Amino acid sequence: MFTAVATLQLVKAGKLALDDPIGKHLSDYPNKDLASKVTVRHLLTHTGGTGDIFGPEFTKNRLNLREHSDYVELYGSRALTHEPGALHRYSNYGYILLGALIERVSGMSYRDYVRSRVLQPAGMKSTDSLPETENVPNRVTGYMRRNAAWVSNADTLPWSGTAAGGGYSTVGDLFRFAQALESGKLISKMMLADATRSQVQQYGYGFGVQGEGRLRSYGHAGGAPGMNGDLRVFPQLGFVLVGLSNLDPPAASRLVDFFALRMPATP
Repeated sequence: MFTAVATLQLVKAGKLALDDPIGKHLSDYPNKDLASKVTVRHLLTHTGGTGDIFGPEFTKNRLNLREHSDYVELYGSRALTHEPGALHRYSNYGYILLGALIERVSGMSYRDYVRSRVLQPAGMKSTDSLPETENVPNRVTGYMRRNAAWVSNADTLPWSGTAAGGGYSTVGDLFRFAQALESGKLISKMMLADATRSQVQQYGYGFGVQGEGRLRSYGHAGGAPGMNGDLRVFPQLGFVLVGLSNLDPPAASRLVDFFALRMPATP
C-alpha cells in the first residue's frame, strides 16, 4: 500500500503516468519486450505478468539482494508469465519494479521517499524497512512451527523490506495510515477513490476491495513464514481494523475476519 501511494503521488506530480511503459523510465531494463509492454497500471493491478521473487533463486541470493537494482539484475531477463493485461496474478516482482521506478523518477531511495512522503506526513514513527542487521527497538521475532517446536523465522527473511513488502509497523501506525488516507493527507480523495475501486478482480491500485454499500472496505493483507498483517478500512461505517501477528498467516487475518463478520453494520 505504501508503494501504491508513493506511485500515485508521483503520477499526480507528473513524473509518472499510469499508462507509461516501464521502459520509458527504466531504459536500461534487460528484457526489452517486457519493458515496452508492461505499464505502471499493470504493475499496480498485478496484471503485468512480471512473476514472483520467491523460489530457489531468492533462497540462494537472499542476503545479497539489498537494493531494488539487485532484484532487477537477478530477475530482469525473465520472460513474461502472460501477456500484460490478460490476467490478474499477484506479482511481488511487479512491486519491486514500482520501487525501481519510484527511485528513478524521484531521485531518492525508495526507503527515503516513503519515509519522507508517506510515513512522516501520516505520523507513523514506528514503521520502516531497515535491514535485519540494524538494531530496531522492540522489533519482534517471527515464529514458525517446525518439527513440533517454535523456531525463529530469521533464516527466511530478506536483507530488508522492499517496495514489495517485508517492512515492520504497529497497530497504531497502520491506524494512522488509514486516517491519513481518509483525510486526503497522502493522496487526494479523488485519487484514493480510484485506488480503492475495483480495477480488476476486487483489486484497485495496491488495495484490495471487498463488500458493497456500507460494508465496502479497502486495505491489504500480507504475510510470510512467522508474520501476518491485515488492514481494512470501512469508510462508510467509520471502522478501521488492524491485525498483526508474529506467527504464520492467517493468524492476524483470522482475527480481522472474525470482527469484520460481527461488527455493527451501521455507522
